[in-house]
Amino acid sequence: MLIVDADACPVIDEIIDIAGQYQLNVILVRNFNHFTSRQYPSFVTLDYVDDGFDSADYRIVQLASKQDIVITQDYGLASLLLNKQVTVLHHTGSIYSQDNIEYLLMVRHSSQQMRRARHKTKGPKALTEADRQHFCQQLEKTIRNQ
Repeated sequence: MLIVDADACPVIDEIIDIAGQYQLNVILVRNFNHFTSRQYPSFVTLDYVDDGFDSADYRIVQLASKQDIVITQDYGLASLLLNKQVTVLHHTGSIYSQDNIEYLLMVRHSSQQMRRARHKTKGPKALTEADRQHFCQQLEKTIRNQ
């Protein structure tokens, strides 16, 4: 199963296309304030959660198990999932691991401290077509290896 932290995920269409090819179910976890009336294929489930802080993250942790693949850009969520031995991918195709998660969390913490001190920080760079292609390649590779 593919579980997607779907509130800000820019590769949902790609995930659905690949899941269809591999006959995998997809759960899109979203806050109610990201409600959509878009119709999805029958193998895609929308799971709406309260708008509260980290509600989607808690739901994803609750849903995910070892054989699942989760797509998120949230390092904190990725850390929790890695502790459950869940495979976790970023929407650029990067794979979270025990080897890189501590560094990513440290960078996130440093950026938060800088923003609190009113220092200007850069946001994430725009997703390129190469990023989308890399994500698709990594997702397919990950599915085949599970």
